[in-house]
Amino acid sequence: MSSFEQFHIDFYQSNYAIEDQEEGCNSYGSDKNLCERRKSQAEKQSAGGAFVPSDMLPSSQSYSGQILQPAYSPDTPQLGYVDGFDEEPPLLEELGINFEHIWQKTLTVLNPMKPADGSIMNETDLTGPLVFCLALGATLLMAGKVHFGYVYGMSAIGCLAMHALLNLMSVSGVSHGCVASVLGYCLLPMVILSSSAVVFSLQGTPGTVLALFIIGWCSLSASKIFTSALAMEGQQLLIAYPCALLYGLFALLTVF
Repeated sequence: MSSFEQFHIDFYQSNYAIEDQEEGCNSYGSDKNLCERRKSQAEKQSAGGAFVPSDMLPSSQSYSGQILQPAYSPDTPQLGYVDGFDEEPPLLEELGINFEHIWQKTLTVLNPMKPADGSIMNETDLTGPLVFCLALGATLLMAGKVHFGYVYGMSAIGCLAMHALLNLMSVSGVSHGCVASVLGYCLLPMVILSSSAVVFSLQGTPGTVLALFIIGWCSLSASKIFTSALAMEGQQLLIAYPCALLYGLFALLTVF
């Protein structure tokens, strides 16, 4: 037991000190700056308290903001949107829907003698034509005629034919959207004819006269708009003839 106690005492007793560490540093040729840094850290720890790096020390400037709201500093550049929500255009304008222009085009169609504004009529506006096509199909449905497919089919074929014809006749040319817009707006008198077919039958002399009048009304309005939008003075009758053939098909659907 005496030998074990002597081994225990010899194991836990040591004469190692900081001076030995300094001598070790000098003996092994370590860097002097490293030894001095260790000395300063040991002095700070012995002075009272653990060593805290300078990065973790609290700054003298206190935080005055709130939760989720950073403090305002006049030196900090303010980042914001260049264009606010107030400067964005309305949704209907982005979609190309202008109720004022729709109303002006509708009045131009209802009054064939009124001069058309070429800048407005040259726009690609399909809101009114779609509404008038649906109205035409709905009034035909009320009269007991399910002709939605015929209405849209003849409209598409008629737009393609008129587009090819107008590109041959005009110098500047025309787009498909402009042709569809003008022909669709000029369907409004045909909607009046199909609405009258709900009240009384058009198969007779009065119905035939009314149908011819509506065909002339639609073709005159369409040719007037095309001549003003495409600057085709003196060619209104040439444009009115194919328009009358197209609207005559819609009149046949309405009467018969």
